[in-house]
Amino acid sequence: MTATAARAYRPALRPGVLLSPPLLRGPRTVHLVKHPGTGAAFEVGIKEHFLMSRLDGTRNLDDLAPVYAERFGRRLGEEHWNRLLGLLGTRGLLVGAPDPAAPAPADQRPNSLWRGTRPMVADADATTARLHRLLRPLLHPAVQLPLLVAVLVLIGALVWRAGSLLDGTAELVRQPFALMGVALFLWASITLHELAHGVAAQHYGGHVAEIGLRWRFPAALLYCTVDNYLFLPGRRAKLVIAGAGAYLNMLLLLPFGVWWLLLPADAPERSPLAGLLVLGTIQALSNLVPLPPLDGYRMLGHALGADHLAPETRAYLALRRRGAEALAGYSARARRIYTAYALGSTAVVLLAATATITFVLHLLG
Repeated sequence: MTATAARAYRPALRPGVLLSPPLLRGPRTVHLVKHPGTGAAFEVGIKEHFLMSRLDGTRNLDDLAPVYAERFGRRLGEEHWNRLLGLLGTRGLLVGAPDPAAPAPADQRPNSLWRGTRPMVADADATTARLHRLLRPLLHPAVQLPLLVAVLVLIGALVWRAGSLLDGTAELVRQPFALMGVALFLWASITLHELAHGVAAQHYGGHVAEIGLRWRFPAALLYCTVDNYLFLPGRRAKLVIAGAGAYLNMLLLLPFGVWWLLLPADAPERSPLAGLLVLGTIQALSNLVPLPPLDGYRMLGHALGADHLAPETRAYLALRRRGAEALAGYSARARRIYTAYALGSTAVVLLAATATITFVLHLLG
């Protein structure tokens, strides 16, 4: 393309190209870009995203240069413009550009008795879409807000009666058949936890790529992969999708909580129910701890608009030991986020270890 033709060219992004909201990655703020056909994804900077979001086939370099200068305080040069067009054309992101080759699938370890994964649904997106259509009336705020209040009340009641619940859990440990029933319920709860992520993704326009079974001997659990929720606009949708599993786990405990609270003190069912409530609540709320790979870690990243929070924090701390000059590329906001996460995650690990030891000692005692 000649310089004159490139200047007059009015490019348009291919329909279906996904652009993510801004994400903090180390010292940089980036946007993710995903090809609608091949699924190939890569990241671009703020300036490139600013231009890409305006490529609708009606603007050329002369149209975009003034708004670019107003936003960034510098002129949009032809070299930058041509480089961007070359990148987008090569990756097949412009209307009329040929599709690039699909990315090679990542190497995966072969399945064995000890560990592996196996897809179990031919079309995971269609399956969760059917579930969503079935459950959609229950997802209305008029239904969900009272349920959310009920879950919060249940958590408060469980904290208030923690002593009785822990005593009942200690008795459950000495009842092997009842303990097996509780373990089976918790396993089923984890399975429904994963499906809740998929249904929530469908509700907000996400795409469910895969539903399958993952095993690490002797445990086997269902998994549900949502592959484009990072591209959903706004933070609320991403927070709801990430937290849907833990929320469903607490909803499943509601009837058992009411049952336990209404039983007389000498009822034989109180111990199994107490153990179910304690272990189920631990299972649900521990998923909200902001440590990888838990759902709470993803929720914190969405709330902060930060990606790869844990590895980027480790990289930041390693650079910090070299001195202030090594951190010159980090904004004040990035420094606050990574420092706070380093301190907070350390405190969470210590608190979780203390709570686990106390809980185990109480059961043994």
